[in-house]
Amino acid sequence: MALAYLMGARKSDRREPVPSRENLEARLDEEGLTKPRWWSNGPGDTYGWHAHEYHKVLYCASGSVVFHTRDGDIALTPGHRLDIEPGTDHAATVGSDGVTCVEAARHVDER
Repeated sequence: MALAYLMGARKSDRREPVPSRENLEARLDEEGLTKPRWWSNGPGDTYGWHAHEYHKVLYCASGSVVFHTRDGDIALTPGHRLDIEPGTDHAATVGSDGVTCVEAARHVDER
């Protein structure tokens, strides 16, 4: 699987059909991450700059979203996975059709 790297964040290239909701949750569970959390936002919604104390794993299920890092932008569409390392500053802007994502966390002490 090809990856796009920016400091503290990496995006997987999707090379398969968009996984189902059940498949996405199973993938996160197989990695031993926290319980998956689904969220959606409308077109143009934004998240301001922030960071987490945990490793964030996120899949875009529908729509699109651009994550902004201090090193550049990462555009996600259905099927893309984004890993964000603890302490990585990031913000986000939802695309014109809105977005639905699922995310889970790997806490630092679980490495």
